Amino acid sequence: MASTMNFNVPTELTEYISRLDSFIEQQITPLQKADDNDRFFDHRREHARTDWDRGGLPREEWEDLLKECIRRADQAGFYRFSLPKEYGGQNETSGRGSNLWMAVIREHLASKGLGLFNDLQNEHSVVGNFPDVIMVQHFGSPAQKQELIHGRFQGKTRITFGLTEPDHGSDATHMSTHAERQADGSYLINGAKMWQTGMHKATHCFIFARTSEKTGSAKGITCFIVPRQTPGIKVESYEWTLNMPTDHATVSFHNVKVPASAILGAEGEGLSVAQAFVHENRIRQAASSLGAAVYCVNQSVAYARQRKPFGKPLASNQAIQFPLVELATQCEMLRLLIRKTASDMDSMPHVEVEHKLGDKVSMCNYWANRLCTEAADRAIQVHDA
Repeated sequence: MASTMNFNVPTELTEYISRLDSFIEQQITPLQKADDNDRFFDHRREHARTDWDRGGLPREEWEDLLKECIRRADQAGFYRFSLPKEYGGQNETSGRGSNLWMAVIREHLASKGLGLFNDLQNEHSVVGNFPDVIMVQHFGSPAQKQELIHGRFQGKTRITFGLTEPDHGSDATHMSTHAERQADGSYLINGAKMWQTGMHKATHCFIFARTSEKTGSAKGITCFIVPRQTPGIKVESYEWTLNMPTDHATVSFHNVKVPASAILGAEGEGLSVAQAFVHENRIRQAASSLGAAVYCVNQSVAYARQRKPFGKPLASNQAIQFPLVELATQCEMLRLLIRKTASDMDSMPHVEVEHKLGDKVSMCNYWANRLCTEAADRAIQVHDA
């Protein structure tokens, strides 16, 4: 008997997506259409979202709209979907709420285009992504879980992720930020971090600093949970981007004193803690980028069929067909890689993902981002043809 491999999306998942689409149509789309909220999504969106008088930070009206969207999604049971039941989610050993499910959902939402239900510019979505919660869930003490996880959903806490530095990007092992243990058991943190997204509203920061070992070693880096108002923390700037507004801060730390209880996970094992954030975030971001690429291809095909220069559909032109077919082919192949990788992530303990699947997660993330930009560029060419 020939062996088979099931590539079908579970029926339960397709039914969930159908309910999600109904919720969006009934609750979120009307909210977007009310009070000229479409200004945050059409050609006016950059100005509508950006408070230029506050250095390019998000406007309060924009963030208030996102909060109302999240409130509705949370009330309907969608927002915390991927989290364990103890935190109000629906994650189950049966696969519900897993990385595979989230990859399928994220692709689906992004493939619908830009809207209040899912906005790639700031990672907002009616089905939330919680890498910070995953970090604390796996490595936090009971007190840390109570303060940071329960506090997050009570609107009391918001955390930034401080790994990247002005002089050090992907190679975190060469970070300059360091923390020195003091005689009383506390630590003094000195250094700087970049891309501290959400710093303008943050109550805490995850700060990774070297506490031991030599520069270049993966060991000896520790994750600290640092309250935002701790003396010595200074926002140096908010970095402007090609897609405003910005809440991506460059932050300096000068003799920032924290107790030993501020350590998340084991001392010197901070990169293992960081991977809990990175991998689950990257596989879902890859799925979102794939969905955006699919949207660009679909919109291009529809437009090429509708437009008729010189009396015949633009879609009949092979110069239009070939690039779109190539992109559609890449979308199909990437979808399989993302879903296989997500499924493999679900099949092993969380701590094993970095060693066994880190390369595959990076492949998904790299190619999805590249494919998304290529599909967007091609869509511009087709719509201008």
